[in-house]
Amino acid sequence: MSARGIHDVIVVGAGMVGAALALALARAGFDVAVIEPRAPKPWNARDDIDLRVVALAPSSIELLGRLDVWKSIRESRVCAYRAMHVWDALAPGELNFDAAAEGRSALGHIVENRLIQSVLWNALGRESRITLHCPSKVAATEATPERRTLTFDDGTIIAAKLVVAADGVDSALREMAGIAVHDRDYGQCAIVAHVATERAHESTAWQRFLPGATLAFLPLADGRSSIVWSVPEAESQRLLALDDAAFCAELGAAFDFRLGRVTAATSRAVFPLRMKLADRYLAPRLVLIGDAAHAVHPLAGQGVNLGLRDVDELGAVLIEARDAKRDFAAESVLRRYERRRRSDNVLSAHAFDAIQRVFGSEVMPVAALRGAGLALVNKIEPLKRVFARHAEGR
Repeated sequence: MSARGIHDVIVVGAGMVGAALALALARAGFDVAVIEPRAPKPWNARDDIDLRVVALAPSSIELLGRLDVWKSIRESRVCAYRAMHVWDALAPGELNFDAAAEGRSALGHIVENRLIQSVLWNALGRESRITLHCPSKVAATEATPERRTLTFDDGTIIAAKLVVAADGVDSALREMAGIAVHDRDYGQCAIVAHVATERAHESTAWQRFLPGATLAFLPLADGRSSIVWSVPEAESQRLLALDDAAFCAELGAAFDFRLGRVTAATSRAVFPLRMKLADRYLAPRLVLIGDAAHAVHPLAGQGVNLGLRDVDELGAVLIEARDAKRDFAAESVLRRYERRRRSDNVLSAHAFDAIQRVFGSEVMPVAALRGAGLALVNKIEPLKRVFARHAEGR
C-alpha cells in the first residue's frame, strides 16, 4: 500500500475485464486492491467445456498477450475460427469472411469464460502489487476530494485514489454512486449448449437470422459447436422443455442443416437478454468499465471484447497521467477515457440493437432488403473489410 495509507486503485469485480485491468495496472507499477465476492471455479482440462464461451477478437488476444496470460490460455483449450458465414432465413444473400483472404491464420479464438477467468485469477494471486479481498462484498462507498472509501459488509474499510467498478451488468457500485442506466429488455433469452453434428464445424463461426430470433454456432476445440440461440422468452421455455431428440431436431432445422443433423446436445442453460448503457462512466474518484458500463445484445459476440478495449484505454490514460506526475484519478483525466470509450460502446450497442431489429423482422420487404444488403456487402471488398475490422476489434 502507498505511503499515505491508501491504494492507488481498487478494482471491484474480478471477472475477465476487472482482473485484466488489475493485472495491467499492477504490472505498470500501481498499488492495486481487488475485491471479489467469490473466487472463480478453477479450470480443469478433465472437465467438460464451459457452457459460456467468448469469441476473442485479435485486439483482446493482443491485450492478453501483453499481460503474459494468453500463452497459458492458448495451450490449455481454445479453438481458432478461420471463417465466418452469416445468412438470412427469409431472403437470399450471405456474408462470408475468410482469414486466409487477409493473409492471417485466424479471425479470432473461441475460449471458455471459465478458462480465461481462472488463468487471470491465478495471475492476480502471483502479483506482489495486488492485494486480494475475497470473499468480500462492498456495502457502502463515500468520496472525498482525495480518495474514495469502500466499506465491506463485515465492516472493513479500505480506500484508494481511484475505484473502478467492474462488478457486472447489475453493478451495485454503479447504483451506490448514483449513476443511472438506459435499459432495454429485449423480451428474449439466449439458450446455450454444446452440440455434436454430422459434419465437422470447419473452424467456422456460423450465424443465421431467423424470424424473431438469431442462431450462432461457434466451433469448439473438441469438434463440437457451442450454440447461442436467441429467441422470445415464451419460445425459450418451450425449447427448454423439449427432450434431447426433439431439441436436436428443431435446432438442426433452424440451422438449415448446414452441418448435417444435430446428433447430440449437452444440458441447456438460458440467459435473459438486455441492453444496458450507463448514462455516464464517472463519479468522484470512480470509473466504470465492462458490463458495469455497457451490456449489449450477444448476436455480435462483442461484449467481452468491448470490455477489454475499455481496459486497454483506461490503463493507457491512467499510466500516461501518472507518468506525467498528474493526479491520475482527476476528473479531467478520466474524461478522456469516458469520451473515447463511451462513444464507441454506445455506437456498438445501438448498431447491434439495429441489426437485431432489422434482422428479427418478419416483414417480407424488410427481409428482401436485408438479404440484398448481405449480398452487396459481401461483394464490395472495402465495405466488407470495414465490417471485418469492427468485428475483430480493430
